[in-house]
Amino acid sequence: MKNVILIGFMGTGKTSTGKMLASKLGCAFIDMDQKIEEEAGRRIPEIFAQQGEEHFRQLERELVERLSARRNAVISTGGGTVKNPANVAAFKKSGIIICLSASVDAVLERTKRHGTRPVLDQADQGDRRKAVESLMEERKTLYQQADFTIDTSDLSPLQVVENIVRYLKTRGVLHA
Repeated sequence: MKNVILIGFMGTGKTSTGKMLASKLGCAFIDMDQKIEEEAGRRIPEIFAQQGEEHFRQLERELVERLSARRNAVISTGGGTVKNPANVAAFKKSGIIICLSASVDAVLERTKRHGTRPVLDQADQGDRRKAVESLMEERKTLYQQADFTIDTSDLSPLQVVENIVRYLKTRGVLHA
């Protein structure tokens, strides 16, 4: 089976959906942010603070190359992975890219805990909405490169998985 790559803004459900989807498909689940943290021996906020976003993006780029060489995996990307066109090109060759989207309100609710989202944690509470709106707008065209998009705002992870499985069957990636 081709890889199923989940892209989308932070808080759209890539990890929770990815775990359930991998379980349903009987394949590996790889959370890129978690894998980077394991390999670096530090949390992403620490990587950002100590070595900067550019270093983090390089670690991410190297991981994309390795993951693109494998098959039979559901891969949950970081929210900004699509900022590098080479990442998108590598993933397009190795799989189906599915974008999870959500409303600004849903993202704010799902990402309200500080200390886990370095890109948003810099903004105070009043500015978080503006930060989310601005980043979503900035990345909109990048997310539109997906083969399929699903709005997760009002859906459970199980409903999202069911929609993705239906799509994969129509594309011939999965057989009924």
